[in-house]
Amino acid sequence: MADKVNTGTFQLEPLELEQKEPEPKKRKWFLSGITGRWLRSTLLLVVFILFVFSAIIYIAMRQSYYSSAKQRVTSQYSSSVEAYFTNAYTSGGDEGFETAAREYVEGFTQKDQVEVWVINGDGHPLVSSSGFDPEDGELEDFKEAEDSDTRSAIWIGKDAGGERVMSAIYLISNGEETIGAVRYIVSLNGIRTQLFLMLVALFIIFLLVLLMVLISGYLFLNSIMVPVRQINEVTKKIGSGDMDARLPKQGNDDEISELCDNINLMADELRSTDKMKNDFISTVSHEMKTPLTAIKGWAETIRGGDMDAEITKRGLDVIIEESGRLTNVVNDLLDLSKVVNGRLTLQYEKIDILGELDETIFLFKDRSMREGIELTYNAPTVPAPAEGDANRIKQVFENVLDNAFKYTNQGGSVTVAAERIPPEKEGAKGILRVYVEDTGCGISKEELPNVKKKFYKSNVSVRGSGIGLAVCDEIVRMHGGTLDIESEVGVGTCVILSFPIDYVKIETEDLIGTEEA
Repeated sequence: MADKVNTGTFQLEPLELEQKEPEPKKRKWFLSGITGRWLRSTLLLVVFILFVFSAIIYIAMRQSYYSSAKQRVTSQYSSSVEAYFTNAYTSGGDEGFETAAREYVEGFTQKDQVEVWVINGDGHPLVSSSGFDPEDGELEDFKEAEDSDTRSAIWIGKDAGGERVMSAIYLISNGEETIGAVRYIVSLNGIRTQLFLMLVALFIIFLLVLLMVLISGYLFLNSIMVPVRQINEVTKKIGSGDMDARLPKQGNDDEISELCDNINLMADELRSTDKMKNDFISTVSHEMKTPLTAIKGWAETIRGGDMDAEITKRGLDVIIEESGRLTNVVNDLLDLSKVVNGRLTLQYEKIDILGELDETIFLFKDRSMREGIELTYNAPTVPAPAEGDANRIKQVFENVLDNAFKYTNQGGSVTVAAERIPPEKEGAKGILRVYVEDTGCGISKEELPNVKKKFYKSNVSVRGSGIGLAVCDEIVRMHGGTLDIESEVGVGTCVILSFPIDYVKIETEDLIGTEEA
């Protein structure tokens, strides 16, 4: 514990800040990313399918080979063979049976494919087509044939020499007892060799297919992972404030290329927005600094005294005027905050939109005379009723007219006109369209799409925060209307406001005509 600090009356114990160790970085395992997901899903599925496919082929081929072997050993015996041995036993007994066995084996024509044994009634081999005396011993298939209803049996196993064979044995009887049997044998070594070679071939094919899948998968994943890594790097740079970071143009016309193009577009928009935000902060700071300087200067001058009444009145007028400018800037900022956060609300009531326009024109008459700008006003004398917020509608008209006057030089003109458009079908809303046209400097085609954006200001030399049109556009939209702008550099600008109204058909509509020099 650190020493206590003596402060006279109190003793304060210095705080000990708990030092937190940095959290260890999570280890990125090989199977944790997109590659791992592909290995766990696609590759494992391919391996499973190949394994099942190979197993099916092996089983089918094994079944085919064994069926062929079975066909060879079962097709040799017939009723004529049984009659041959039965007649020999009837005429000569055991000796006649043995003699017939040797003759049958010597005359057997399929010796190169099938080995044949003749067995006596006790189950002991008598003769073999191999040329060697068969080894005497207990035959399993002989017992199986005795227990079988068909008096025959198929057997697969190893013979006395350890060779894998398949045999088919058929018992011969004279009606009362078993007098012997004929046994046909084929070797399975050739089949087993063929099956082994087939397994090797399947394994090689398995590896080749797996290798092709791995190569194609690697190329495909690489075509995705390379731009994804680039996207990660660029988005990190953008997130850290580097608005100039961009993704290279992708060669393919696919979703990845579209994503990269959209990220570049987003970066362009962010850079533009960031620039507009910085310009907005600079503009608002200037807009607030200028009136604050004037207010402070005149306040200090008035406080010093020794001024006549006329100068004092002039200073107070400046303070009031500049305070109004500050109030307008603050109100614009508050409205912008409400628009951005979606908290801008309207107090709906039955209003006359043309009545609000009339009042706004009246407010600008003195300004038109003071600034030497001609103001012309043409509008129907009939009302334009609608559900809306009167104060907000008036705010829109004031802002649009203020912009028209600000960008129009002395000797220019501002023309305001309005018309009522009937609905296209019975029971629908009509439209009130208001045109505010000036002969100011105009707006270029490049800047025109941006003038309604937040923070944007096309002419930084003219006072204003640059957020009035964005707020106006939102207010008009909330009333179900539209705010459109047409402009040409050096000619002027026309703002077109459209509002839905309750249309009342009137036979004749007079126009109000007002001109102020």
